[in-house]
Amino acid sequence: MKDKANSERVVHINEGGVTLEGAVEIPEGAGGIVVFAHGSGSSRHSPRNNYVAGVLREHGLGTLLLDLLTPEEDMDYEMRFNIDLLAQRLLAATKWLSEQEETRELALGYFGASTGAAAAIQTAAAMGGKVSAVVSRGGRPDLAWQYLGEIKAPTLLIVGGCDDVVIGLNQKAFSRINATDGNSTRSHTSF
Repeated sequence: MKDKANSERVVHINEGGVTLEGAVEIPEGAGGIVVFAHGSGSSRHSPRNNYVAGVLREHGLGTLLLDLLTPEEDMDYEMRFNIDLLAQRLLAATKWLSEQEETRELALGYFGASTGAAAAIQTAAAMGGKVSAVVSRGGRPDLAWQYLGEIKAPTLLIVGGCDDVVIGLNQKAFSRINATDGNSTRSHTSF
């Protein structure tokens, strides 16, 4: 894996009077970029998401690990569940990426955890066909219920096998997704 100190770049994205902090890393020859939308109580320093981001970079994808809330905002439990705000900020980060020379031509994917998954789904629905894929890890896609039927991107929901409550919420959300993979109208999975 690359030496993070030499290749990671801290970025600041302004949205609505708030400065969001993130870390972007683009391997040479990258064909796409995955934006990590962190959920409630997490940050761009999450060991799990950093591990996944490292594996993606090893396979030629750039990453942007982004804090959708400031540290002060994250202290407010209700802010963590303000999906509209999180999605608005994810959309701002997406716009920022589209304005950067090194990322504007890259295919775009979202990786959301916890409430960040709902923000990723809502944002992908708003983006139409401009998002290539959405992954929800231990996420709450049910919090973006009204947007699930509008998402066009192939969507993967991953939940831990012992997380019965979240499994049920994801199964319900999965039933609303109509995204196509080009070969069929719906992909199937088991929980």
